[in-house]
Amino acid sequence: MDNPVRTSILRRMEHDLIIVGGGLNGPALALAAAQAGLSSCVVDALPLDTREAEDFDGRSYALARSSQRMLDRLGIWRALADHAQPMNEIKVSDGRVGDAGVFLGLHFDSAEIEDGPMGYMIEDRYLRRALLAALAGSELIEHRAESIVTAQDVTPEGAAVTLADGTVLRGRLIVGADGQKSGVARRAGIRRMGWSYGQTALVCAISHEEPHHGVAHQLFLPAGPLAILPLTGNRSSIVWSETDARAKAINALLDEEYLQVLRPRFGDFLGEISLAGARFTYPLTLSLARAFVADRVALVGDAAHRMHPIAGQGLNAGLRDVAVLAHVITHAARRGEDIAAPGVLDRYTQWRRFDTAMLAASTDLFNRLFSNDNPLLRAARDIGMAAINAAPGLRRGFIREAAGLTGDLPDLMRT
Repeated sequence: MDNPVRTSILRRMEHDLIIVGGGLNGPALALAAAQAGLSSCVVDALPLDTREAEDFDGRSYALARSSQRMLDRLGIWRALADHAQPMNEIKVSDGRVGDAGVFLGLHFDSAEIEDGPMGYMIEDRYLRRALLAALAGSELIEHRAESIVTAQDVTPEGAAVTLADGTVLRGRLIVGADGQKSGVARRAGIRRMGWSYGQTALVCAISHEEPHHGVAHQLFLPAGPLAILPLTGNRSSIVWSETDARAKAINALLDEEYLQVLRPRFGDFLGEISLAGARFTYPLTLSLARAFVADRVALVGDAAHRMHPIAGQGLNAGLRDVAVLAHVITHAARRGEDIAAPGVLDRYTQWRRFDTAMLAASTDLFNRLFSNDNPLLRAARDIGMAAINAAPGLRRGFIREAAGLTGDLPDLMRT
């Protein structure tokens, strides 16, 4: 039977969730919690006008079908639909320079499953602004922009964070959605493991003459993978991996010189190309939190795991964390449980830990297997891709996996 004094203390908490991190996963969790009647405070280090900026900085995301379902359930897909480019096909090639226009590997077609497109490409600016608008429209969500957490504390009865201006926020559960260098994880004593790949991703968007027809390309080149992902109109997002030293040299080039290096890597099947938006880089690492939870603390997104972008699952893995954590705590709340009780948070760990470890291991294996030009490995890769391509049942399984439709789906990702 619940202790009435303890229950009274919990009811006096200002918020059910204190979510540290105002990027994408944090606001999505606040919206998911609000649908179940749980209140949140989203603590964001960046100014609001930075988050709401309308200019295109080159960042885009590949949303799996399950992630699109989730955004629809959260009520924001209507604001995104006109800006989203369906990914109707994915072509995977064990490519060399100039091979992108020639199909040499796997072909995944959304027409082979009944759930619609495998996914959608969406620009960061549209997703970010849709989430912020939804936060502002919810009475259960407080959004504190330009706020830095300097301390956190947990007791058997609740949790609290202290901001740089001295404000103390109290709640039941602290959620770290604050990235790979998570302060929430560090203050909770959660350590990380992982390594650098010695690779850097060069990211940009391009405009091109020829239509992409909603086809995404993944080329495996000796230095690392190159993804060509369709955006709305005659535009594509490029995620291009090179060794650290080579990427640094390429990124230092002027725009036209940069394009001269990029062009021959995927040939001329899109016609003439030009840059659309900014370009940037980020180092490629594998980094996993040794635990996803601690006393009254849970981690989501990059705070829990960061992996190679080879499968385009970074944001999708984070949104799956959010959907699972929301599922676990909302069902617990309906049963009258403390949403931050160890047994409740253990359910989140059990649901996500194995799946995340398997995804990290598979992306790591694929990168090591394909980021070379060893003729024996190349032959084995090509034989393996040909075998999958010739097996419709196996191929459909890969398509459903890419769409995020396999495994035990949380409420927000079900139809």
